Amino acid sequence: MSHTSTLSRYPALANRCCAAAAARMVDLVVALAGLVCLGVPMAVIAAAIWAEGGRPVIFTQIRVGRDGRRFRLYKFRKFHAGSVNGPKLTVHGDPRLTKVGRFIERTKLDELPQLWNVVRGDMSIVGPRPEVPAFADCFDHGWRRLLDFRPGIFGPAQVAFRNEGAMFRGEDIERFYRDVLFPAKARLDLSYYSHRSLTGDLAWICRGILAVAQLPGAAEASDQTRDIATDAVAALASQPSLQLRRQEASSEL
Repeated sequence: MSHTSTLSRYPALANRCCAAAAARMVDLVVALAGLVCLGVPMAVIAAAIWAEGGRPVIFTQIRVGRDGRRFRLYKFRKFHAGSVNGPKLTVHGDPRLTKVGRFIERTKLDELPQLWNVVRGDMSIVGPRPEVPAFADCFDHGWRRLLDFRPGIFGPAQVAFRNEGAMFRGEDIERFYRDVLFPAKARLDLSYYSHRSLTGDLAWICRGILAVAQLPGAAEASDQTRDIATDAVAALASQPSLQLRRQEASSEL
């Protein structure tokens, strides 16, 4: 490699470093501002959880982060204390949900403590959702590029699959997640994060807030991603290979 070609890479490297530093600064400013502005609502949610079922108020779970590194994710507890049994996924009408848990799960307010994960550098404001280690093998099927990005609170998949719990089909929801939902989300995420921009990130934050709050314009803001999600799930669920795997799983029972 010539000395000239080596020097020619410095501007590109410097630009990437500056972009990464700017993105990190935006994450810190937004996360700290969110913790300050939402401090009172978060205190109210914590008090409601404690009043209904006592401690713990905060639920922690190991997740897979950027480059496959594990980190501890924080959420408001939405399940009954001690509900360790059951699927690793939350389904529509999940009996493990408390009354407060149903509300904060539907409105996504259980995600607010993840602002602290952003401050710590575990997560970003915008990025793919972090998976639990039990589903880490899903990245091995052509989706490892997702691990190049810091996981986030907002993003295309979060908007399109906001009601993910109602999308599950069949009795084996973990298999359905691996075979259908994860690939659909991964494809949608990679279509954006491969050429993401600051304005695009801000747009996904706005779309996420509108979708959760169900404010005027929320439907228009998320129609495209919802259609993509619905079409992807329908297409993947109808694949012959998936049908064969389901038949094999049924024959094993």
